[in-house]
Amino acid sequence: MKNLAGKTAVITGGNSGIGLATAHEFIAQGAKVIITGRNEKALNEAVAQLGDNAYAIASDMGDMQQIRQLNQQVKAIVPGIDIIFVNAGIGKFNQLESMTEEMFDEIMDINFKGAYFSLQQLLPLVNNGGSIIINASINAHIGMVGASVYAASKAAILSLAKNLSAELLPRKIRVNAISPGPVGTPLHSSEKLGINKEQLKSMDEDTVKQVPLGRYGTAEEIAKIVAFFASDDSSFILGAELIADGGMAL
Repeated sequence: MKNLAGKTAVITGGNSGIGLATAHEFIAQGAKVIITGRNEKALNEAVAQLGDNAYAIASDMGDMQQIRQLNQQVKAIVPGIDIIFVNAGIGKFNQLESMTEEMFDEIMDINFKGAYFSLQQLLPLVNNGGSIIINASINAHIGMVGASVYAASKAAILSLAKNLSAELLPRKIRVNAISPGPVGTPLHSSEKLGINKEQLKSMDEDTVKQVPLGRYGTAEEIAKIVAFFASDDSSFILGAELIADGGMAL
């Protein structure tokens, strides 16, 4: 049985990593999927992988002008949606004494502000009884050198799950969150993280030591959790957070 048969989903940041893995999982479960991302080439490649039930919208979650176009862009494809996976985000790290206003703003603009206003644009299209899933991070719960701003952005978006759950009760729209631990994705590179290769290697070695399961998670493992929250199998779960970190926060 396909748990998402007849459903339509929007996945922000759906052209790679957890977003793309989730798009594959949703389609396998019978859903139609619209992915967003700021790299048009990557979007086209993702849609080619995903097949006929996938559509793409080029949209930068750090650009309010583009975010304001989301509603009309989605409506041009489908009249309504059932699922939103708020997934687009960046991971950049810097210690307090080295943090710049530019990096601070970039992290917050994409991870929190962009996510918040994307939801504002998409919410009128969500059918009553729909599901919103927010991708947060284990960093909202643990301390890590250089992660203060990134962690703050994820703690901010994590708080949306409970607050929007209360706000959207009249429409029976469920809002839940996932906080992944370390996951191997294209985002996990020295270039994307803003660190050099030696720092990345050292970080990986230290991180694996902190994970009781002794490894990084996979995007496909997180995608299955997203699909659970998106389906009626989680119909009695509201305002919850599932930590998927291999036991890192124990």
